[in-house]
Amino acid sequence: MRIAKSFLPIFTVIVLLAGCGGSKEVAQPGASDIPDWYTTPPSDPNFLFAPKSATSADMQLAIEKASADARADISCQMEVRVQSLVKKFDEEVGTGNDTQLLSQFTSASKQVTSNVLTGSKVKSQKVAREGNGYRAYVLMQLPVGAAADQLLQSMKKNDKTYTRFRATETFKELDDEAKKYEEFKKSEGQ
Repeated sequence: MRIAKSFLPIFTVIVLLAGCGGSKEVAQPGASDIPDWYTTPPSDPNFLFAPKSATSADMQLAIEKASADARADISCQMEVRVQSLVKKFDEEVGTGNDTQLLSQFTSASKQVTSNVLTGSKVKSQKVAREGNGYRAYVLMQLPVGAAADQLLQSMKKNDKTYTRFRATETFKELDDEAKKYEEFKKSEGQ
């Protein structure tokens, strides 16, 4: 079958476009897909870094999930409140050769962090096909100067709030003592 001469330029353009199509940031699956900065994050005294990875059937959602996890990691690097509960129970039943030691161990922890990450941005990202979906690798960074400013502002805000609270508590205690003294004077007939 011969291709008409009038269709040859259109056919050539279609072949060239097909060869150039696709995103160069999406790789095929394999161990080589893991970026070096993910396994060995950079170290710089001027930045906090957080490499994270996430999967999704949608490429953009995978990137957003990894970015959100990375920001949460940076927030934890700045400040985190941890609650932990550990329970251990041992029980020995039976006697002699029929003795059995039953043991149960439970551990739970919760981390809570709340920070405003002004200046956080994705330094590097890579997306790879994984099964029917995508795996996104993201390296988030936050300038330490910005993080230090945020922490300082938070501390100042907390100090002001605590000072106001203490002033209120002190005045309340003073008022209570004055009322007690007035009641004492009344009871003494003064």
